[in-house]
Amino acid sequence: MTADKPLLCVENLHAHYGKSHVLHGVSLHLQANEVISLIGRNGSGRSTTLKAIMGLLPPSSGSVTLQGKRMSGLRPYEICRAGIAYVPEEREVFANLTVDENLRMGEQPGVKGPQRWTMAQMFDYFPRLKERRNTLAGSLSGGEQQMLTICRSLLGNPQAILIDEPTEGLAPKIVAAVGDCIQDIHKKGVSVILVEQKLAIALKVSTRIYVMGQGRIVYEGTPQEVAGNDQLLAEWLAV
Repeated sequence: MTADKPLLCVENLHAHYGKSHVLHGVSLHLQANEVISLIGRNGSGRSTTLKAIMGLLPPSSGSVTLQGKRMSGLRPYEICRAGIAYVPEEREVFANLTVDENLRMGEQPGVKGPQRWTMAQMFDYFPRLKERRNTLAGSLSGGEQQMLTICRSLLGNPQAILIDEPTEGLAPKIVAAVGDCIQDIHKKGVSVILVEQKLAIALKVSTRIYVMGQGRIVYEGTPQEVAGNDQLLAEWLAV
């Protein structure tokens, strides 16, 4: 994948919930081996953008392409098999299956590109999952379920992974572990689109940042540019 050809390209994406127009021409790109973050206030359209990319909310217009192949119009499982994984904010573990069974549900061969992920790697990231591998997923804490969902998605060997609010409601120690995991995912060649409310995490792990507001991209820049732009932070991020 050359620098001038993005791995994932979103062009002029519009989406509706019923009659409510929620995405207004969102365009962004994700290069191979890159982490981008979507930041903004609640209701700005960040999570909806991920859902539209995955086909969970079919776009009204616009396009999503992965390595030049059109994804918009495909079903979510087809998009997943093409090489895009999705970690929802709701986590959505299989509550009546064990940790081990949940992880095995996510296993599939990679679609050329990054190295294959293994169960052993997942347990290295999050030793707590190894300790609880025979425990029903429904009895895990919120942090443990978040670990499980990220690992299950990686075992599908994606080229890109979309992660929605992974640190929401987690203890600081688990937040740090999730941040380290995202950085390691990046180092191993998987591209990431991250929706994250904690600005410090987004600034730490990202190569580029998109700021969203009112269903649009209102700014694109490096973490350093975002952190140094007080007017931007006050207008689009301050509560």
